[in-house]
Amino acid sequence: MTISQNNNIMKRRNSIGVKVGSVIVGGGAPVVVQSMTNTDTENEMATTVQVSQLARAGSEMVRITVNTPAAAKLVSSIRMRLDDMDCHVPLVGDFHFNGHKLLTEYPDCAKALAKYRINPGNVGHGRKRDEQFATMIETACKFDKPVRIGVNWGSLDPELLVRIMDKNAASLDPKDAGHVMREALITSALESATKAEEIGLNHNQIILSCKVSGVQDLIAVYRDLAACCDYALHLGLTEAGMGSKGIVASTAALSVLLQEGIGDTIRISLTPEPGGDRTREVVVAQEILQTMGLRAFSPLVAACPGCGRTTSTYFQELAESIQNYVRDQMIVWRTQYDGVENMTLAVMGCVVNGPGESKHANIGISLPGSGERPVAPVYVDGQKSVTLKGDNIAGEFRQIVDEYVQTRYPKKVVNG
Repeated sequence: MTISQNNNIMKRRNSIGVKVGSVIVGGGAPVVVQSMTNTDTENEMATTVQVSQLARAGSEMVRITVNTPAAAKLVSSIRMRLDDMDCHVPLVGDFHFNGHKLLTEYPDCAKALAKYRINPGNVGHGRKRDEQFATMIETACKFDKPVRIGVNWGSLDPELLVRIMDKNAASLDPKDAGHVMREALITSALESATKAEEIGLNHNQIILSCKVSGVQDLIAVYRDLAACCDYALHLGLTEAGMGSKGIVASTAALSVLLQEGIGDTIRISLTPEPGGDRTREVVVAQEILQTMGLRAFSPLVAACPGCGRTTSTYFQELAESIQNYVRDQMIVWRTQYDGVENMTLAVMGCVVNGPGESKHANIGISLPGSGERPVAPVYVDGQKSVTLKGDNIAGEFRQIVDEYVQTRYPKKVVNG
């Protein structure tokens, strides 16, 4: 089944399209991958470099922290540096507590950003909350910028939460604490969106999110939110965690919602290992969408898990080498060839499933398992092409992949 066929099967929720720079979120557009820097925005060069790295990895929007006057002052310069690098990824400003001051006092920052992220739980309290929220929305209207109203259960408006709790306590059929929390999240998002529209922000300039860190809570809250509005929705499991835990939890939650057609843009909020690569969260987001058949970003490599027939690590090393190779090459391939991201590869470790699995891929290799003849048949589009042997199997296989790309995928037409 092809990616396009799968898109017809997985019906998307009908949401309003929002233009964020050159990117469309919602309205039937492909699900957008986004990420966020973890550099100090006051460090102009470090932030510029990391934004570029995230964009190069495939992040289609990048959010940066704007928390101090010095950070706000540098946003327009960061934007210009990125443009000079031919990196035109939309920048999203993440505002908490003092966003109303920063956006008004630094208009160049407000203009340079493609979108503002506002957390209604920490824009102030009481009358100040309404005034400061209004200031941020008025700035968005002035510069014609969309806004993500991002509610988080770790920073809910305490006054709203008390109101919802009191209402529940007075009910003849009170709900449990989890239900009350979900209701508070959704109420905060929808009431804030209504206020934003009353102030003057267009309906098609609003994206909503209601983030929690529990898988079942996230699924429940987004199902309810999606059922009662047509705003574009941003998905993400907040504070997902490190390593496999963060990847598994995010995948479990987002896959259920995406399968139900809920979600227009996603972020995988992984805690990076010390000194780890921030771009990992982008790769995970892409792989979720691609393995579900929603989008294609890079050729996928199928590889067997290994068993007693594959005591050598050679097939593991080759699979890793090929996966890394195609990811690196995609930086060039995606600019030169149409459709190469849909290519499938297989690196198999023995004769049991090796030939059959290899025939299912565009290019597959069946390496010799323990006790098998030291030869590796290669299959191209289901037909045996060549048998490799010797010490340079990896290099020869990469050459076959290169030749396949050059001969099977049409070159892109460059306008002008």
